[in-house]
Amino acid sequence: MNRKILALAIPSIISNITVPLLGLVDVAIVGHLGAPAYIGAIAVGGMLFNMLYWLFGFLRMGTSGLTSQAYGRRDLGEVAQSFVRSVSVGLGLSVLLILLQYPVLLIAFCLIETTPEIESYARLYFHICIWGAPAVLGLYSFAGWFVGMQNSRFPMYIALVQNIVNIVASLSFVYIGGLGIAGVAFGTLLAQYAGLLMAIYLWATYYQRLWSYINWKNIFHYEAIRKFFQLNRDIFLRTLCLVAVTTFFTSQGAEQGEIILAVNTLLMQLFTLFSYIMDGFAYAGEALGGRYIGAKNGTDLRRMIRHLFMWGFGIAVLFTLLYSVGGNAFLGLLTDEPEVLEASQAYFYWTLAIPLAGVAAFLWDGIYIGATSSLHMLYSMAISSALFFITDFGLENVLGNHALWLAFLLYLFSRGIVLTGYAPKHILRKAE
Repeated sequence: MNRKILALAIPSIISNITVPLLGLVDVAIVGHLGAPAYIGAIAVGGMLFNMLYWLFGFLRMGTSGLTSQAYGRRDLGEVAQSFVRSVSVGLGLSVLLILLQYPVLLIAFCLIETTPEIESYARLYFHICIWGAPAVLGLYSFAGWFVGMQNSRFPMYIALVQNIVNIVASLSFVYIGGLGIAGVAFGTLLAQYAGLLMAIYLWATYYQRLWSYINWKNIFHYEAIRKFFQLNRDIFLRTLCLVAVTTFFTSQGAEQGEIILAVNTLLMQLFTLFSYIMDGFAYAGEALGGRYIGAKNGTDLRRMIRHLFMWGFGIAVLFTLLYSVGGNAFLGLLTDEPEVLEASQAYFYWTLAIPLAGVAAFLWDGIYIGATSSLHMLYSMAISSALFFITDFGLENVLGNHALWLAFLLYLFSRGIVLTGYAPKHILRKAE
């Protein structure tokens, strides 16, 4: 069982770590063009796409759960049909995003205050990169389907190809073509479609035989579509809660001044680093959990959960030790501002509690996605988000920024507690 978990988790961790490289490469390139507004434009444009595409993450998660259960049942027809269904919905949503790009930007810049120069460059970047929506949402469907098929290596290969193409194309467009920020946008766009072509190639090479199992009359059968959209509706609403918490966390830090905002941003990098690792194990929980539920194999499901949590808590303890020993040195790599580093010491101990407070939430999220128990994921997120806001609003006048960190830790911990309470009835019984 450990071998199965690691075979799925390790490639997913590598994929997760490569994701921010796309944005970092863009920033690094424009950072040497001698126009500070370019960096601001990339930051604003990247934020818009992160928020926009984050809302459609249900395409990956929903597809993973449905596919892994069909795989466990050995229902090859549903395995193939879940793929076609997801890709079709993703392409439809991407066309909608392209058509609505002007209203989206209008609303965005009503909410974001920036200089006219940065806004102009950000609009240019956005209008080029939005044409990558079919590739991005299509890749969400491919990635979810591959994970559901117990294959996390292919998403890793795709992520590596995207990063290589992005580096080569962006450098060529900017320094050879002289296209400036437009060159960076075109490089990102080309990388997205290179990833999609890689996904299509891998699917056609290794899974093309599944095409013959598709019953085209059942692709958009009412019951299948109802289940697909109900699952994805719950995940979408859960994502909205998550976005609300993370956005509020940032805005509350900003209200307390630029030093506290910088401190919170730096300390959250420790959470982000931990999340890249734990998400890899959550993907393993998705794939194996759905597989064993689909196969009605309760014995292996319980065994997988035990092993997964052993890995999770072991890694959480390891990260706590690493942060306690080297966390301050890591912060020193991110900034050399003495005022920010000094201010961070008052809040640093909160980050030491993050791994153990959040481990159960990460792992159960993956298992619940595999079990397609999305409604109970939504319940847990709604309860923990409410607790987050109640804690911060109730204590901010007394504890200041400490109230925000306490609220965040309670939010993580309560998610794990609620999901643990639901598990016997809504996860384990599904495999009986």
